[in-house]
Amino acid sequence: MADSYDYDLFTIGAGSGGTRASRIAATLGAKVAVAEEHRVGGTCVIRGCVPKKMLVYGAHFAEDLEDCAKFGWSIGEKRFDWARLRDNVLADVDRLNRAYTETLENNGVTIINERAVLTGPHEIALPSGRRVTARHILIATGARPHVPDCPGAELGITSNEAFHLDAIPRRVLIAGGGYIANEFAGIFNEFGSKVTIMTRGDQMLRSYDEALRDRLLHISMLKGIDFRFHAEFKGIERAGDALRVSMTSHEPIEVDCVMFATGRVPNTEGLGLEAAGVELGEKGEIKVDRFSRTNVEHIYAVGDVTDRVQLTPVAIREGQAFAETVFGNAPSAVDHTCIPAAVFSHPPLAGVGLTEKAARQKLGAVKVYQSDFRPMKNVLAGRNERALYKMVCDEADKIVGIHMIGPDAPEIMQAAAVAVKAGLSKRDFDATCAIHPTMAEELVLLR
Repeated sequence: MADSYDYDLFTIGAGSGGTRASRIAATLGAKVAVAEEHRVGGTCVIRGCVPKKMLVYGAHFAEDLEDCAKFGWSIGEKRFDWARLRDNVLADVDRLNRAYTETLENNGVTIINERAVLTGPHEIALPSGRRVTARHILIATGARPHVPDCPGAELGITSNEAFHLDAIPRRVLIAGGGYIANEFAGIFNEFGSKVTIMTRGDQMLRSYDEALRDRLLHISMLKGIDFRFHAEFKGIERAGDALRVSMTSHEPIEVDCVMFATGRVPNTEGLGLEAAGVELGEKGEIKVDRFSRTNVEHIYAVGDVTDRVQLTPVAIREGQAFAETVFGNAPSAVDHTCIPAAVFSHPPLAGVGLTEKAARQKLGAVKVYQSDFRPMKNVLAGRNERALYKMVCDEADKIVGIHMIGPDAPEIMQAAAVAVKAGLSKRDFDATCAIHPTMAEELVLLR
């Protein structure tokens, strides 16, 4: 395709969205280059959901090894080796980095391991001194952890550094009330840390159904995790080998590690977007239309840098839709409604569609069906931990939301989300035969 330009597409950022967009564009005949200043794979693969899920798996063994005696297993002395798990996880990250790189190269995409900066509408400058031009430019630089502005903030870490710790901290304070905070709280707690979560609000996981949030809070507290609500940093300072954290509304606390999980900031600084005339939003995000196009006709953006929905599968869909729209002559826009999501806490929770509160605000009268039960495995293991499944329907019994907390909730939710997206009714679930004995059967037995 390229004639007066060096490339048909130049992508800045080789994370999930940028990689998918570049690969699909290349298969559609475009001459493509992608610039990545760090490692191919982006946040999800290198320092996010993939390595974090591996830590979640590792953490689950703490309770499994405790429960196994009730199932007839006799285990010798148990000992956890953080360094071994950490190194195995990082080795698999290396494998995935190579796999993503090979995928791009095998599809004819040129990878440029440099930071790219826009210097004009169609021009990109590289630190090596090289300048290239492109017919279309895609910004897919993702986001980074937000670090609160407080004295001593440099003494804390973010989720980026958590994967490289030399040892599991004996006491850790996690700031934030979102999914990253709750996931790492569960991980550290199962690995033996004394965990405290502090958040400036009065609740956590505010986008999830209230009943699920309350259930996770209750279970987390029973597992020994402490919570400090309405708390904001006053400062962090060294206290011998420890860190002393001062905060509003609470007494100071001494810990060995402070981890910030207070949101993520779009990576738009220093990209030359001003030179290209690209419009940004109040939070520094790139403003785009439903086809991921900026106010500059030939410049697009996908993924976390747009701050629409900061989820890897969403970035991948946006990248695919962009490539099909621009290079496949098949205009495609991503539907950002009814997106399923999960929190890999202990236990995990997941949801899709409207929460009960949101449904009542939007629809007025709604019907709510739920099952509050103790999973069979927990019964035999002697655990009192209970699961909760909720189905929210409109007056015509069309399902507008499903929410659940309990073992394997995210795995079950993936299939349930299809039903909600397709607009199925409670009657469709009632007419489906249960698979017994499973936890998922509760979805077709709700009353």
